[in-house]
Amino acid sequence: MIAHAVVLAAGTGSRFGGQKLRALLDGTPLIDRVLDATTHLPTTVVAAPGLGVEAAPGRSIVLNPSPERGMAHSLRLADAAIDPSESLLVLLADMPWIAPAIVDAVVAAAGDADVCYPIRNGIGGHPVFFSPRARAKIAALPDGDSLRTLRDDPALTRVTVPIDGDAPYRDVDRPGDLTITP
Repeated sequence: MIAHAVVLAAGTGSRFGGQKLRALLDGTPLIDRVLDATTHLPTTVVAAPGLGVEAAPGRSIVLNPSPERGMAHSLRLADAAIDPSESLLVLLADMPWIAPAIVDAVVAAAGDADVCYPIRNGIGGHPVFFSPRARAKIAALPDGDSLRTLRDDPALTRVTVPIDGDAPYRDVDRPGDLTITP
């Protein structure tokens, strides 16, 4: 199964003190590390104005002029821009340790499920796969910063992928988070 990757990159970076997605981790901007994990998938980036991410072959950009409305708003913008028959694989641009192997594991495990995501010790991580059936509920999501409402919807079938590593759970909120190695 192929999914359309959606990279949510419209956060304000307020805890970081500014545009964190251009901050370097091992010499590479955070946003580029996440995009590197999706180069083999069609990808849509939902970006705040001024992020500086450009369209490329296989990659489109959707601008979110209201990042303060949260992650669910960004997901609604992506959902509206992508063919509704495609499944989505949602990644957060401030999770630079996600590797292509994790992306592929989640997509491969999804099968006929509506939702698929990594899990460790009973806690869900990222990226999160949403089937076309699950996507039908995206437009009704309220503004905010969580996809859990959709991920945990009891009307949807879900599959989880056991993963031992930290990558599906580690994000960058503050500059000090860039010095912590996986």
